[in-house]
Amino acid sequence: MSGEALFPTYARYPLALVKGEGSWLWDDAGNKYLDFMCGLAVTNLGHAPKVIKEALIQQLDQVWHVSNLFRIPVQEEAAQLLVQHTCADAVFFCNSGAEANEGAIKLARRYFQKVKGEHRYEIITFDQSFHGRTLATLTATGQDKVKEGFLPLPEGFVTVPMHDLDAVKDAMNERTAAVMLEIVQAEGGVLPVKPEFLHDLSKLCRNKGILLIVDEVQTGMGRTGKLFAHEHYGVQPDIFTAAKGLGSGFPVGAVLAKEFLREAFTPGSHATTFGGTPLASAVVKATVQEIAGKRLSDRAAGAASYLTGQLREKLAGNPWVKQIRGLGLLIGIECAGPVAEVIATMRERGLLVVPAGPNVVRLLPNLLVSHEEIDQAVGIIAAVLKEKTVTAPK
Repeated sequence: MSGEALFPTYARYPLALVKGEGSWLWDDAGNKYLDFMCGLAVTNLGHAPKVIKEALIQQLDQVWHVSNLFRIPVQEEAAQLLVQHTCADAVFFCNSGAEANEGAIKLARRYFQKVKGEHRYEIITFDQSFHGRTLATLTATGQDKVKEGFLPLPEGFVTVPMHDLDAVKDAMNERTAAVMLEIVQAEGGVLPVKPEFLHDLSKLCRNKGILLIVDEVQTGMGRTGKLFAHEHYGVQPDIFTAAKGLGSGFPVGAVLAKEFLREAFTPGSHATTFGGTPLASAVVKATVQEIAGKRLSDRAAGAASYLTGQLREKLAGNPWVKQIRGLGLLIGIECAGPVAEVIATMRERGLLVVPAGPNVVRLLPNLLVSHEEIDQAVGIIAAVLKEKTVTAPK
């Protein structure tokens, strides 16, 4: 069997993964891999977590889909849990991170245009950001490579350099509705936002009456050592988004917002056929209960401290390693050259990692990763990067 029937939109790794359990995956030849990708920050509870599986099976025996034209009690319960454990007051469920970010953009625009009666629609975003692949979210993305071939792009987006508050001020005008950013620019190279900049930006938005949107698609659900990454900074966004780890592998996304924005999304203003189905909602409910109820964010913070400590110790003195950075269990190893070859070598030795731009190795283990698994991963990483240093041209 081949993938010839698929559009070639992915440069796929030469593996077919057919089984997963905890931190481990097996391919169709029986080879075993330590997974430090988590499906790109999706399987935060590891592969096939029993509690999520049981919740899904229970819902499968009841009802799968009924349409959002009806009340869906398990959806209401999932939303209430998210409100209970975050600074949000209202939730809209969708199917993916791109849809969540698209929904956040729509919510910001509609709030000003329909509630405030102001013709505001521009969203300020930042260089190296990544917000999705819809036309609106790829326009919001601060990377030109995702925009090639999709012209004309929709208007209403302005991109400025990260950590340049003056540039943000210069971009603000009577059309500005919101500023949108990631706490860690994951696809952009695992670049955390500086706390002082975020505090100043939040104050600026508040003083100007402009909304602050935080894209937590990759950083949410315990990944960084808090349930959501903005909690590290003591900042409460007006709108933030979630997906990836929200469903433990089941496709789901969410827009979360403050109470005053509720009146912007009235009946008929925004909708989705599959968002928040009984199946998706059951998974979200179980995932939030597991991560928030058992304080797995704290456990992730401890694992992250151990992992970064081991990386710094084992990679110390390697001239090909420029920097180790990140937040929680979203870690980037910046290297002196392209990392595609070393990532392939790590994969051959049983460790799955992913790039974040051409020169950064990105590590995304699950929140329950053990010290023994970390030791094994760091051993492979250190050995491969040491060999790269030895063979690199002078």
